[in-house]
Amino acid sequence: MTAINNETIGVVLLNLGGPDSLQAVRPFLYNLFSDREIMRLGPPFLQKPLAYLISILRSNKTSDMYRQIGGKSPILDITKAQAEALEKALNEGSLSFKVYVGMRYWHPFIKDTVKKLIDDGVDRLIVLSLYPHYSKATTGSAVAEFKRAISKSQISNLQFQIQYLEQWHDFPPYIDTLAELIAEGISEFNAPPHPPLLYSAHSLPQSFINEGDPYLDHIKSTITAVNSLLVTRYSLPLKWHLSFQSKAGPVKWLEPSTDETIIKLAEEGCKNLFIVPISFVSDHIETLYEIDILYRGMAEKNGINLKRCRALNTYENFILTLKRLVMSKIGLPEPLS
Repeated sequence: MTAINNETIGVVLLNLGGPDSLQAVRPFLYNLFSDREIMRLGPPFLQKPLAYLISILRSNKTSDMYRQIGGKSPILDITKAQAEALEKALNEGSLSFKVYVGMRYWHPFIKDTVKKLIDDGVDRLIVLSLYPHYSKATTGSAVAEFKRAISKSQISNLQFQIQYLEQWHDFPPYIDTLAELIAEGISEFNAPPHPPLLYSAHSLPQSFINEGDPYLDHIKSTITAVNSLLVTRYSLPLKWHLSFQSKAGPVKWLEPSTDETIIKLAEEGCKNLFIVPISFVSDHIETLYEIDILYRGMAEKNGINLKRCRALNTYENFILTLKRLVMSKIGLPEPLS
C-alpha cells in the first residue's frame, strides 16, 4: 500500500515492559507469569494462582536486582526515547507520523496504547515488535494482546489499516548496526589477538523450539550475517560462541547457559571475552544486572576480562534502522543516504 500525504500514520513499538519502581516488581512478575505463552503453570485454571505465588516468592530477590541498577527497569525510559527519536526521523519527510509505546506486562499497557491511538484519530497503523527474533513468547504474545485490544475496541482492519512487523532478524540495516557496534567494542581491547565473541541470547524453553518456534533459527541467522560482515568489512578473525541467559522455572531451557559458558572458557584459558547481548535492543535487567554485574563478577573471579557490547538503545543507526523498517512496510523505500 502507498501512503497518502494527508494521512496520520501511527507506529506502535511493542516491548516487554518492566517495573517502574521497587513496589511494582511483584505485580509486574505476576503479570509476566500469568501469561501462558511464556510458561504454562499446570492446567489453565491454576495459571494465575501459581503466578501469584511465584511473584511473592521471587519478588525479594528480583527487587534486590533492580535495586542494584537504580531501583527500577530502564526499559520504559529507553523505549520512550526510541519512540521520540523515531518519530522525529520519520517526520523529516512529507508524511505525518505519531509513534506510540505499548508494553506487554507493565505501563503503558498495550490496551491503553490502543485506546490512545484511536482517540488520536490515526488513519493507519504499523505495529513494530522490538524483538527482532520472533518467538510466540515475545512477539507472538505481544501481537496477540494487541489484536485482542483492537478487537475489544470494535475497530476492524477495514476501518483502520493495520500492518505488523513481527520479525526483522535478517534486515540488512539491523545487521550493519550490530556489526558496527561489535567492531567498535572489540577495538577497546588494547592488544591482539582479538577476544572471542560470546553471543548471549535470552533463553527459551526447549519445548518451544521442539514445537516449531523459529526463535533459535532467527538468532543463528543474525549471528551468521553479523559474523560475515565482521570478517569482510572489519577484517576481524573470529572465534565465537552462543549461550543463553535469564531462564526461570524447572522446565528444560536452551543450552548452554551463559554462566556455564564463561566458566568453561576460563577453564580453556580464555583471558579476554567480548559479550554481545544478541536478542536485546535496549538495556534492562538482563544487560545491566545479569551481564554487567553477575557475569562480569563471575568472569573476574575466573581470570577473564569481560567487556560488553553497548546496547542499541537510541544509537543513531538503530533509529535509522527502525525508520527504514517502517518506510519499507508502507511501500516507500528510505534512501540509504
